[in-house]
Amino acid sequence: MVAEKPTPQTTERWHRSIKKVAVLGSGVMGSRIACHFANIGVEVLLLDIVPRELTDKEQAKGLSMEHPAVRNRIVNESLTAAIKSNPAPLYEKDFAKRISTGNFDDDLAKIADVDWIIEVVVERLDIKKQVFEKVEAHRKPGTIITSNTSGIPIRMMTEGRSEDFKQHFCGTHFFNPPRYLRLLEIIPGPETNPGLLQFLMDYGDRYLGKQTVLAKDTPAFIANRVGVFSISYIFKLMEEMELTIEEIDKLTGPFTGKPKSGTFRLSDVIGLDTTVHVIKGIADNCPDDEQIELFKAIPDYVQKMVENKWLGDKTGQGFYKKTRDEKGKRQILSLDLNTLEYREKMKPNIASLGKVKNISDLGKRMKVLFAAEDKGGEFTRKTNLALWSYVSNRIPEIADHLYQIDDAIAAGFGWEKGPFAIWDMVGLKDTVDHFEKEGLTVASWVHDMLEAGVESFYKIEGGKRYYYDIESKSYQVIPGTEELISLELLKGEKKIWGNADASVIDLGDGVINVEFHSKMNTIGEGVLKTIHWAIDHAEEQGLNGVVVANEGTNFSVGANVMLILMMASQQDWDELNMAVRLFQNTSMKMRTSSVPVVMAPHQMTLGGGCEFTLHSDMAVLAAETYIGLVEVGVGVIPGGGGTKEMALRAADFFTQPGGMGINVLQDMLMNLATGKVATSAEEARKMHILRNTDRVVVNQSRRIKEAKEAVLELAANGYTATPARKEIPVLGRNALASLYAGISGMQYGHYASPHDVKIAKKIAYVLCGGDLSHEGELVSEQYLLDIEREAFLSLCGERKTLERMQHMLQTGKPLRN
Repeated sequence: MVAEKPTPQTTERWHRSIKKVAVLGSGVMGSRIACHFANIGVEVLLLDIVPRELTDKEQAKGLSMEHPAVRNRIVNESLTAAIKSNPAPLYEKDFAKRISTGNFDDDLAKIADVDWIIEVVVERLDIKKQVFEKVEAHRKPGTIITSNTSGIPIRMMTEGRSEDFKQHFCGTHFFNPPRYLRLLEIIPGPETNPGLLQFLMDYGDRYLGKQTVLAKDTPAFIANRVGVFSISYIFKLMEEMELTIEEIDKLTGPFTGKPKSGTFRLSDVIGLDTTVHVIKGIADNCPDDEQIELFKAIPDYVQKMVENKWLGDKTGQGFYKKTRDEKGKRQILSLDLNTLEYREKMKPNIASLGKVKNISDLGKRMKVLFAAEDKGGEFTRKTNLALWSYVSNRIPEIADHLYQIDDAIAAGFGWEKGPFAIWDMVGLKDTVDHFEKEGLTVASWVHDMLEAGVESFYKIEGGKRYYYDIESKSYQVIPGTEELISLELLKGEKKIWGNADASVIDLGDGVINVEFHSKMNTIGEGVLKTIHWAIDHAEEQGLNGVVVANEGTNFSVGANVMLILMMASQQDWDELNMAVRLFQNTSMKMRTSSVPVVMAPHQMTLGGGCEFTLHSDMAVLAAETYIGLVEVGVGVIPGGGGTKEMALRAADFFTQPGGMGINVLQDMLMNLATGKVATSAEEARKMHILRNTDRVVVNQSRRIKEAKEAVLELAANGYTATPARKEIPVLGRNALASLYAGISGMQYGHYASPHDVKIAKKIAYVLCGGDLSHEGELVSEQYLLDIEREAFLSLCGERKTLERMQHMLQTGKPLRN
């Protein structure tokens, strides 16, 4: 089955401003879509049905079915549940004020004032069509109308609707949870205006932060069609190879470039019933799929789990079950698929995974696993060969271009790379002979490629990534990526300096970038030296400035704790003092350089990564940046200038009219003493980590480009060096006594251990500028840095601090001793 391309009647270029959105349906998906639009500043109208009867609580209050609280009960309860849920759908809970609620009977007429109507009701065609009939009675002509569906054909939804409705209608498939999963599939109907598609592809990218993918109106669209095939094949292979669910999850996790959840933990999160529903939908609606028998043959153990309501997190048990042992300790049990009974989790023993655990490059890991002779190698070969065969045969059925499948799978399921990109890593030419052994066929266009001497689906040239276009039989730049900056693509041709831990890359236009690539992007001597070199080079060569950004899973987890532990354990205090001073000097070099330095953090930005951000001229952060000063977890205070910087920012509040003085210090102390991490870039503003001048970018892929533009903007506006401050007002002894009293209260209330108290008092000492007798006494930045460093070093001499460092290195978790 090959879907035809839509042939809309009009093709004008769209220019729209989305200020108001109506979301019809407040279930799990609808309420969270509403929250994400609120995240980006859009006013949202969230509607749902009127309840059919009163609850016992409503009857006790004497309410009638006509009372507004009753009529809006469903929508209000859904929104409240969403706001309280974890992970949080809102960047900041206050953003919920941007959402107003109502019901279909009383408030549907309000959709006449919105710019975009998103239908998110139950997945039944008859109900959707009923909703659209009512919508058309109130919808203003030209208003965008989309359906968030996971598989109902778009072409069937608009039967009986007006031409204007059909031309402004398409599918928008958000993945759950909408804030965090980056995929947004755009699915045209037969009469959808191409201008609408172009607009939504761009809007989803720039404003919603999505990887937008144009899909065809085929069952399950792109990501679910391919993703569910992969899951179905694993269900089958698991029985054939007699593998455990722990072994499968290990083999389908980070070792092979996939999320930690693996296959079965992901199934528990999604819901096994949802997975089975999509599988059956493909089996019923894709009769020409060469793997149709696989979709029809749902394993007995899966059927039994559905019958037993073992659906995953929503029912409290699935492939895994959370429980407590005899001592009340929380534990997770695994399902034995042979007995269908839960047992203690088993540690997988797969020799090939041991061989690749120290290989950081995904492509190299995949090559080793693909060639391995144990069960890990066999599983890797079978699953990938089946997947590569399947995706090759889905073009042009579900997508016209191979990059669309890769983008959908990577963004929808959190893979590092999509199927075709992984195939390239293992080697197209080296694997093509393996398919016949597995009884698999590869699409003829793949063989045509090889015969023409083309041996890869992608290539990198001039800092751009090209994909192989099947129709033209040539390489083309991936649409939408032309204006983005990728360090991965630039590094080969534009690296100008570096060491084992970091590199300096020329971004063009007189801007250079410092990229971390140490393990977990920790900050050690190699990173610090690279930052110094980059700033010195930019100043000497008269460049416009420096960006500090990388494309790792996380920006940085902080300083290299192993090195600090080694120096502290050996009591090499002079060496440790020099190391801390170098870190502080690097932070200050960013602040005082004669060229602008812009940080571009993303994801986890902890400890030293946060300290660098605090000292930059500007930060351009991904919205999903989880940033904080967490040094208390390893028994010390922020020692790279972080505690000093928070004291400096607090001082700026003292000098403002109506400055809150001690209240600001108390907030900062609590954040530092508890190692609080902002759950979004927007929350970081409230924690005084971000300044008003710092910028938030919703689409992480645009972060480095925006940071470069910020450097150019600062340079063009006549950037001049910022000297270290010498007159910083601090509150001294009186404030210190107040903070100490609060810290003691935490200990008496059993909220803090004795060592927590010791660390918190050190933090308070620096924040107050030490034990100075006069409130408002003026000190220099260097003075604050010196007492910060002294406090840091003194804590490194504590046994309990060394225990915390060792525990963090061994477990990755903080120890509260």
